[in-house]
Amino acid sequence: MKATIYEGNKTFSVVDKEIAAPKEGEVRIKVAYSGVCGTDVHIYHGMMDKRVSIPETIGHEMSGVIDAVGGGVTGYGEGDKVVVRPLDDRGAKPSDKGFNHICQDLKFIGIDSPGSMQQYWNVPAFTLHKLKSETDLKLAALIEPLSVAVHDVRLGEVKPGETAVVLGGGPIGLLVAMVAKEAGAEVIISEVNPVRIAKAKDLGFDVVSPVETDLVQYVTEKTEGRLADVVFEVAGVQPALDVMTEVAGIRGRIVVVAIHGEPKPVNLFKFFWKELKLIGARVYEKEDYDKAIQLITDNNLPFEDLITDVQPLTNIQQVFENIDKNPDGLKVLMDCQQ
Repeated sequence: MKATIYEGNKTFSVVDKEIAAPKEGEVRIKVAYSGVCGTDVHIYHGMMDKRVSIPETIGHEMSGVIDAVGGGVTGYGEGDKVVVRPLDDRGAKPSDKGFNHICQDLKFIGIDSPGSMQQYWNVPAFTLHKLKSETDLKLAALIEPLSVAVHDVRLGEVKPGETAVVLGGGPIGLLVAMVAKEAGAEVIISEVNPVRIAKAKDLGFDVVSPVETDLVQYVTEKTEGRLADVVFEVAGVQPALDVMTEVAGIRGRIVVVAIHGEPKPVNLFKFFWKELKLIGARVYEKEDYDKAIQLITDNNLPFEDLITDVQPLTNIQQVFENIDKNPDGLKVLMDCQQ
C-alpha cells in the first residue's frame, strides 16, 4: 500500500508499506479521503516537530470503509462506512472529571500516533463512528472539522433568534457560521481576506470587512443596539481579541475557538461592565460527532462548496506547497486510493 511520510523540513515522501493486520481491538480502514487542516499545515512548517515522531504519517480528517476487523471488536463489520474521532483517551484519570475529550494525558491520533494520509489505516475500534450506507464519503471527510463547529456552537448555547458574530471566515469559521445559522441564529461574519469574503457571501452570509467597515457600529445598527448575543473568536489574531469584547452585548457569550499558544491582552473591564461570559472550546465530544454526522447525512447545508480541491495521495508534497502559495483556499482533500 501507499503511505505518506512527513520527514521534517517541509518534506513529505510517498512510500510502499505492507498492509498490516489489525490488532486486538482494532479495525483496518480503507481510507477514502483525508482532509488537510491547519494543524497539518503547522506540522509541515515544522512548528510541531517536538511533538510529532518524525518520520510519521499524519492526518485526522477522514472517511473510509472498514476493510478488516481485529479480535474482540463487535458492532462493526467489513464494508461499513466510518469516520474516526481521533482522540485516544485511554490515559484518562478520575481527576479529569469525566471530560475525557480534554483529559490531561489525551493523545491525538494523526499527531501523536500514525494518521490517515495512507491507503489503509489501523485504528482502535473505540474511535469509530458508523455512517449510513448512502453517506457521501467525500463530504464525510468534513465530519471532523464540522464536529469542532458543532461543539463550539453547543458550548456557546446558541438559541433561535440570537445574533452570532463569527470573527474569521476560514474553514472552521464558515462551519461555525453554518451550524449557528442552522441553530436559528442571525449570523454576521467578520473577515479581512477578499477571497474568503466573496466565498462567505456566495454561501449566503452577512459578511463585514473590519478593515473597511466599523464592525461594532455595523452590528449595533443590525441589532438596534443590542450587539451580539454570542461571539466566536476563530481568527486567532490580536485585533479579533480586541473587538470580541466590544461587539458582545450585555451578558453576551464569547467562545474562543482559535488556539492561542501564548498569553494575549484581553479587555477584562468589559467582562465586568457587561457581565460577559468567556468560554473555552477544544475539539469535540461523542454527541458533537453524532450531530455532525446527521448534518452531513441530511446534506441540507452547502458543504460541497467548502471543498476547494481534491488531489491524489501521491501529490501530497505539491498539495502542501500549493497551500503555502494560495492560503485563501478552504478545504483540500486527499484521495487516498489514488
